[in-house]
Amino acid sequence: MIGLEHYLTVAAGLFALGLFGLFTKRNTVAVLMSIELMLNAVNLNLVAFSRFVTPEVATGQVFVVFNIAVAAAEVAVGLAMVFAIYRDRRTVNVDELDWMKW
Repeated sequence: MIGLEHYLTVAAGLFALGLFGLFTKRNTVAVLMSIELMLNAVNLNLVAFSRFVTPEVATGQVFVVFNIAVAAAEVAVGLAMVFAIYRDRRTVNVDELDWMKW
């Protein structure tokens, strides 16, 4: 039987993978994908805790829907910024985006 600890382990792995991608990838689109992976790990935790701790209320599912909406908005804004930066600089490499440095 699959218990809460199994879900938490998978979510921790997903979050760690997303965190690794966030710190190691140079492409802005890959960074956005890593953030999405971390948000999905949080969603998995919310659903698992809702299922195993308080199965009679759907609080976790409501938070997951809210989190998915926020993630969709984040991706829309992030991709718009990536397109604008690419149009201006001809690169999406995070290391080369240094125009805010002194």
